[in-house]
Amino acid sequence: MSVVLVTGIEPFDGESLNPSWEVARRLDGEQLAGATLVARQLPCVISRVNPALFHMLATLRPALVLCLGQAGGRADITLERVAINLVDARIPDNAGQQPVDEPVFPEGPAGYFTTLPIKAMVQALRREGIPASVSQTAGTYNCNAIFYGLCHYIASRQAPMRGGFVHLPYLPEMAAAHPGAPSMALATQQDAVKTLIRTALMTASDIRVGAGALH
Repeated sequence: MSVVLVTGIEPFDGESLNPSWEVARRLDGEQLAGATLVARQLPCVISRVNPALFHMLATLRPALVLCLGQAGGRADITLERVAINLVDARIPDNAGQQPVDEPVFPEGPAGYFTTLPIKAMVQALRREGIPASVSQTAGTYNCNAIFYGLCHYIASRQAPMRGGFVHLPYLPEMAAAHPGAPSMALATQQDAVKTLIRTALMTASDIRVGAGALH
């Protein structure tokens, strides 16, 4: 049976929760579309996050990797299209480090595109009544570093796996501390991620529909 690695990130920026890890850890051990889901937590420490991810990839050798992250302020499930080779941290990470204008990997290309069928995955969520969209930016912080690292691992090692990054909104109890910020229930986010995994496993080529942005 194949393995799907689902990663979440530890809380950061003073939060006590991170929806990405709350969702991921609840999926650990589930069987879905002929695959076993394995959840692992990644640190919000930019210098350590990709070595930790690479160890997981080499050990588990998953067929599919879905890295999850928190995007406070976004109202829907957002599937990232492109990772860029840049770290420009607006806030310090959990080790107190704040790298500015540095590459994720000096030897890497400027960017990578996801290898997941993100438009089909968005369509699947919308059909279930879950707000979702394609995002053109994963930021320039820890989440983008993870996404770029995953893509770099797959490309540089010609690894037989597909992978990508998905941003999740705040949980309601988190949004309560951020007046006006949108949120999404944990159960809805968990159902959404299962749908994303199922769709990715069952979809070899993405659909061709418009999902771009004007700005």
